Amino acid sequence: MADILENQPADYEPPKVWSQKKSYGGAFGSSNRSVSGSTFERELPIGRHQLQLYSQGTPNGQKVTILLEELLAAGHAGAEYDAWLIDIFKGDQFGSGFTEINPNSKIPALVDHSADPLLSVFESGSIMVYLAEKFGAFLPTELHARIRTFNWLMWQMGTAPFVGGGLGHFYAYAPLKIEYAIDRYAMEVKRQLHVLDTHLAKNEFLAGDEYTIADMAVWPWQPAAASTASTTRTSLSASRNIPTSCAGIARSASALLSSEGGSSIALRTSPVSSPANVTTPPISTRF
Repeated sequence: MADILENQPADYEPPKVWSQKKSYGGAFGSSNRSVSGSTFERELPIGRHQLQLYSQGTPNGQKVTILLEELLAAGHAGAEYDAWLIDIFKGDQFGSGFTEINPNSKIPALVDHSADPLLSVFESGSIMVYLAEKFGAFLPTELHARIRTFNWLMWQMGTAPFVGGGLGHFYAYAPLKIEYAIDRYAMEVKRQLHVLDTHLAKNEFLAGDEYTIADMAVWPWQPAAASTASTTRTSLSASRNIPTSCAGIARSASALLSSEGGSSIALRTSPVSSPANVTTPPISTRF
């Protein structure tokens, strides 16, 4: 067996100035690149509601959908929205219409046509704060509870890259398996779950006794990571409070879970008309 401390490849030396020399393939091999901007022209479709959501049923995409559905369930009729699929596996995020509203080419993105001029919002945390403040729901106004909500929302935003881009990428999507990378990120995800588990041992929800956007943000990420991490033989037996808390969140969001076992999020959409040159189909039932 080769020395575990040997560089891989053995003669590899990190360059002083990095530049892309090869493509490794894999699920995102054809779309990964070191520059930003659009790669093709495509208008975004626009439906009949004021809120237009451009997203996909990834953990990040589910966060905003959960909030929108919770707002509707709470009686906020103005939260009606049209949802449009941006298929990141096909590179839809690099279309000119999408990069215009999100120059970072990441889902989700939201356009509020009730604002004058219309307002584009990107980054899932920013969208959640915007919607919570717009409708006055799921974001406490009392100082301490509000800061606790922001603490945990930002915690989720900061930890997600380790779950998705770290463990998720190297375990599921990378074209080659690297033990060091998988062990590194599996360890970090397990630590995150312990942070969450320890906190939920003393609190019903992340901000205390109130269901907030912080819970909605964490729900698609860390609980799902428990399943992913367990498949990498990372023991999660000590995480005893996460399932209990998530069960409470699930009861609040029960209408969102699909009958196929909760792998997709149901969407509230209406028939829309699209420009003739728009090829991205509307999402009629769910991501």
